[in-house]
Amino acid sequence: MFKALLSLTRPANLVTAIADVLAGMAIAGYFVIPNPAPAPVGWLSLATVCLYGGGVVFNDVFDAELDAVERPERPIPSGVVSKSVATLLGTLLLILGIGTSFMVNQTAGFLAIGIAVSSLVYDRFGKHHNWLGPVNMGLCRGLNLLLGVSILPDQVLPWVWVGIVPIIYIAAITMISRGEVHGGNTTTLRAAGLLYALVIGCVAALAQRQQQLGTALPFLLIFGYFIFPPLWRAVKEPIGRNIGLAVKAGVLSLIVMNAAWVAAFASFPLALLVCCLLPLSRLLAKVFAVT
Repeated sequence: MFKALLSLTRPANLVTAIADVLAGMAIAGYFVIPNPAPAPVGWLSLATVCLYGGGVVFNDVFDAELDAVERPERPIPSGVVSKSVATLLGTLLLILGIGTSFMVNQTAGFLAIGIAVSSLVYDRFGKHHNWLGPVNMGLCRGLNLLLGVSILPDQVLPWVWVGIVPIIYIAAITMISRGEVHGGNTTTLRAAGLLYALVIGCVAALAQRQQQLGTALPFLLIFGYFIFPPLWRAVKEPIGRNIGLAVKAGVLSLIVMNAAWVAAFASFPLALLVCCLLPLSRLLAKVFAVT
């Protein structure tokens, strides 16, 4: 039962959410101030885990009937976890995520509310729309990046536009994932590849603006190495399995993209530490579903 409940939260994905907020903290300049306090880092890391976990639990709650046909092995349609128990788990996680964010400051708390609302809107309505779904899903990640920035509240407004980058990237992954069950469309997959390239270009441009392109470049190259080959295999053969692997690679590689942010705004050693989250995420991905 415990493993089934844990699987509803997509543990491998939770690690990528932590990388999001660490990247946001780096963008805010938190890691370059003298003696940064560790407590806010811990609170926001816990908050993002709870918010992401609650969001994906509700995704399975709202998709229970569809999963009964397409993914009957999942915890809710298989009967291992009841819908009511899953709803309670998702609610508690979202409340805890919002509460721990307010422990840091009001800005973080209101951003957490925005993340919770955005995720619920996606779970219930957004995913059924061709253009709104990808943007809605991307908005959750964009707000999550800003949740990290909010560790220094006065930095949110100057950097709010940076949230567009994860919106573009997650929108691309969401576009790809539409064909995970029944196969995909090569035009959509190629468009997603262009969005991937745009994201890498944006991060590189910001790194150059910070005069840290040389520091961020290794991480951007690794990022491209992880995301483009699986996507190209899906383009050549757009079957469900290949698309699923492309989606999985895109989600887990968020850690490397976030490491590039950290390299651009903080330091190479700290970026390496963020990259160390990738083996953990990949290990969890072997045990629990990512998509």
